[in-house]
Amino acid sequence: MGLTSAIIQLINPRNRELEPVEVDALADTGAVHLCIPQQLQIQLELEEIDKKEVSLADGSRRLVPYVGPIELRFKNRTGFAGALVMGDQVLLGVITMEDMDLVVAPKTREVRVNPNSPNMASSIAK
Repeated sequence: MGLTSAIIQLINPRNRELEPVEVDALADTGAVHLCIPQQLQIQLELEEIDKKEVSLADGSRRLVPYVGPIELRFKNRTGFAGALVMGDQVLLGVITMEDMDLVVAPKTREVRVNPNSPNMASSIAK
């Protein structure tokens, strides 16, 4: 299918004096969590909440910091998440995309607001 990315804003909701950071995030439907590079953790002054052991694509396991909360904005959507601090690019995983009711259009390789609920995010709470 190829790579899919989205321009999103990341905000530290605990410190509104900091400027939001706009990033080009890789949208990965095979990834679970939001991942951010360490430089973004420092820039947004996100405190480490915990550490998580993560399984990587090559089968190896690694202990990484888990930080947050982070406020995310994409078009008319807002969400909140924690993030794993790893890698050199922002990775938008499925938990965050589901929370914000975003979909990936495979033909155009775009992240979009769910066309079934264009005006506000919808979710299932059963």
